[in-house]
Amino acid sequence: MREIHWATRVGLLALILLVFGVVGYVVTRPSPAAHYMPPPVVPHSDGLSDNQDGFRFNPVVTPQERGAAMPIAFQIIGPSGKPETTFPENQTKQLHFFVVRDDMQSYQHVHPELRGDTWHTTASVPDGGAYRMYAEFIGRDPLHPIVLGTGFIIPGDTTFVPLQEPEARAAVDGFTVTRPEGAAQPPVGKPSTIRLRIADAAGAPVTDPEEHLGAYGHLTGFNAILHSVTHLHPLQRVGTALPEGELTFQANFAERGEHRLFLEFRVGGTVRTAAFTVFVT
Repeated sequence: MREIHWATRVGLLALILLVFGVVGYVVTRPSPAAHYMPPPVVPHSDGLSDNQDGFRFNPVVTPQERGAAMPIAFQIIGPSGKPETTFPENQTKQLHFFVVRDDMQSYQHVHPELRGDTWHTTASVPDGGAYRMYAEFIGRDPLHPIVLGTGFIIPGDTTFVPLQEPEARAAVDGFTVTRPEGAAQPPVGKPSTIRLRIADAAGAPVTDPEEHLGAYGHLTGFNAILHSVTHLHPLQRVGTALPEGELTFQANFAERGEHRLFLEFRVGGTVRTAAFTVFVT
């Protein structure tokens, strides 16, 4: 009887260990969801939202039809919940405002004036379709301006223009702007350099462009699909010699794909805009 009793105890102990082993396996076994790794966070690119860091874009008046100078009015609501009326200067202006059509064929860069607590400007709306407007200003971080974006739609027929292929040359008002490295493809998520050479109608390099917004040129990029904004900062200071009329900009593209770049430069008191398509890999 003693041997049977001992065998019974051993059997019970083995059964208990087996049960706990199964339960432990069931409890601790990772579920299929535990093997799922969320996709990496996409680098934030500006202008994709109408609010950021406590600031909010509040449209007051938006274009409703086509016209050469359609009124636009808006407020920037700050973290306090009240309209913000003063911002630190950013490239000589408190606030930069862009209006771009969704096919990238219409680009405008203006500087609204403040009336009371509301910013006012006008924009040309040449055709029907979808447009997006962007307000750029300095928030808490002076090294990284905030860009808030929101869209509006103009009813009526739209003449859609396909996006131009990546190219190494653009012409505007007799001036030619060339990328000396050709239609090179800048990388995504890494610092890169965009070089642009300006030549006049005779082919001579423009080595002395006039100051425009505190620099020799202003370059803004827009993702052709997402319509996000990429900041491109000029590397040459005003007063620096420009061999071969070359401007150099530092870029860091957050998304792959086609981007439309708009270069503004001033010669003879007139600001001109040359547009390029680049493919970010």
